[in-house]
Amino acid sequence: MLDARKELILKLVIEDYIRTAEPVGSKYLNEQYQLGVSPATVRNDMAALEAEDFLRAPHTSSGRIPTERAYVYYLSHLRDKKLKLESGSLQGGTQDARNAESALKAMAKKLVEISGETAILAFDPNWSYYIGVSNLFGKPDFHDLELVQSLSALVDQFDEVIHEIYARVPDEPLVLIGSGNPFGHQMATILVRYRMGEDGHGLLGLMGPLRMDYSRNLALVERAKEIIDAYDYE
Repeated sequence: MLDARKELILKLVIEDYIRTAEPVGSKYLNEQYQLGVSPATVRNDMAALEAEDFLRAPHTSSGRIPTERAYVYYLSHLRDKKLKLESGSLQGGTQDARNAESALKAMAKKLVEISGETAILAFDPNWSYYIGVSNLFGKPDFHDLELVQSLSALVDQFDEVIHEIYARVPDEPLVLIGSGNPFGHQMATILVRYRMGEDGHGLLGLMGPLRMDYSRNLALVERAKEIIDAYDYE
């Protein structure tokens, strides 16, 4: 575990980077958030976080960005776990649906609109659907040509990946980050199992960069699951 000040600095760096996609410098951090310690202290703490593989320096910047280890730590210890969405924010996604499939697709579309990420759906391992892939290609995280090629390959292999992971997704949200993510090592994916009537079930989730807003997207996925589980599939 990190000490309280390093945890605060790490949390601020991650949340600032999630919001801006720009590296975060110690001077900016101290001025922006009025941490009440000297700039040298913030600089030293950030250097220590870098030495422990929580932060890294991009090629041409004096600022720092979070590593995969930082996001894993943030997910476990630092994110807002009490964030809840208003009941109406996703409810409209299924109200006018004619059948189960259209309800699921409407929910996926609503998730894309609210989150700005890519939504994933599956109903048994043989039926899968995704929407919002253009959101991935539009993010600054994926402007590198090599990453764009990787994303293109991901789209081609989407059904295979869903088939491989389908059985291991639990009822509670599963977060796959970086090297633990079969969709790509520069990606984060949130998946949860939903229920469809008495016997049916499937997968629902959001996929985006490592820099995704985990607190908000987890709340979105959890709320979408509640709505789908309660949907009348008769």
